[in-house]
Amino acid sequence: MSVVTNTTTIGAIDAPSRRNTELALLVFAVAIPVFAYANVGLAMTGKLPSGMLGYGLGLGLLAGVGHLVVRKFAPYADPLLLPLATLLNGLGLVLIWRLDQSPRLIQRAKSQFGAFHPDAPKQLLYTAIGVALFIAVLMLLKDHRILQRYTYISMAAALFLLILPMFFPAVNGAKIWISIPGMGTIQPGEFAKIIIAVFFSGYLMVKRDALALASRRFMGMYLPRGRDLGPILVIWGISILILVFETDLGTSLLFFGLFVVMLYVATERTSWIVFGLLMSAVGAVAVASFEPHVKLRVDAWMDPFACYKTTGACEQIGQAIMSFGSGGTMGTGLGQGNSDLIGFAANADFILSTVGEELGLAGMMAILLIYGLIVERGVRTALAARDPFGKLLAIGLSGAFALQVFVVAGGVMGLIPLTGMTMPFVAQGGSSVIANWALIGILIRISDTARRPAPAPAPSPDAEMTQVVRP
Repeated sequence: MSVVTNTTTIGAIDAPSRRNTELALLVFAVAIPVFAYANVGLAMTGKLPSGMLGYGLGLGLLAGVGHLVVRKFAPYADPLLLPLATLLNGLGLVLIWRLDQSPRLIQRAKSQFGAFHPDAPKQLLYTAIGVALFIAVLMLLKDHRILQRYTYISMAAALFLLILPMFFPAVNGAKIWISIPGMGTIQPGEFAKIIIAVFFSGYLMVKRDALALASRRFMGMYLPRGRDLGPILVIWGISILILVFETDLGTSLLFFGLFVVMLYVATERTSWIVFGLLMSAVGAVAVASFEPHVKLRVDAWMDPFACYKTTGACEQIGQAIMSFGSGGTMGTGLGQGNSDLIGFAANADFILSTVGEELGLAGMMAILLIYGLIVERGVRTALAARDPFGKLLAIGLSGAFALQVFVVAGGVMGLIPLTGMTMPFVAQGGSSVIANWALIGILIRISDTARRPAPAPAPSPDAEMTQVVRP
């Protein structure tokens, strides 16, 4: 009888990086906005726009550089996040450029300000800065768990960013911008939402067991103890102060809603959701009863056509609703609508009106579906994360993104009062596009860590297999 001994090492199965899939999707993410750009030019002037080649090369270059950085520094990241963000950003640039070509907007700007300055070139510059920040996040943030060290520093930074606009004059009735000489205006709340998510993730990871305790059960809900209500009362109070002093309904809803969502995910207690909804409703009703700007927006929400002939939010909401109605199912076609009648907010808060009118219900559902896919991939990243901080941070960033989409789309469609926030990636606004590219960068970093295969185990005597061969 002879004995044959074979020694093998069992290694980890290498997971596919899916970078080629990402590259293929990026081709479509660039081609679709370029096709839309050509469509707008043909509809408005009857010929291809002269800047189509430069726009396509610029967007393709930004997407290509972003892909190469992801391939190098986050090879196992989710393959959909970058193409989805690129597609939304590209379509937003096309919609802003389409509104820049409107004779009515050009004439209105010249009559009010003496000159017309198109917004599309500035938005393309902001996009380049946003992609640069996206690259910096991936190159410098090697491990998302490093952010946990700055839990309370992030709280102080977020409060500073939220309070800072109080010391600057109001713009269109709300104090949500700060003016910097030579740089224009910045909306600190866009960056604060990311920093707040970092603070909430670090805080709830430590305190979630205490917050999950309940004193008694009432009507099927676990009622939190009195001392555990402290954090949510503090956050509720801060959100009310933001609403009162800055008349900023959007940031207030985003700030408080994000905390409640992350609190529910951390503790799995439905009672926190109920308390959060009740407290937000009480706070909104109380502030709307004495704050004129908030009251105006609530009145416009209740009856959009009551003050249609006067200036203010009522007129804009009424026009937005009519633009949605005129779009029908398939829309009037890119470049062939009248959403530019809304005025200065056509390419900011109400850019969805252009989508609803010129692309119709089908186009609106497609845009919302892309937003939903980004949120879904963020939640999937949270489920796959291997550490509690990563799970909470991914769900926090995804929740902040989803809440912002909801409050903007809901305000324009008349589901909730108008908030004044910007639609991520699509609406004109440098702060918004830059901050949301940073948000996508952090999600890609967490996704890469979650999907990265575990290292192969060291060889051990158990790996030796002995085969006995009988004569």
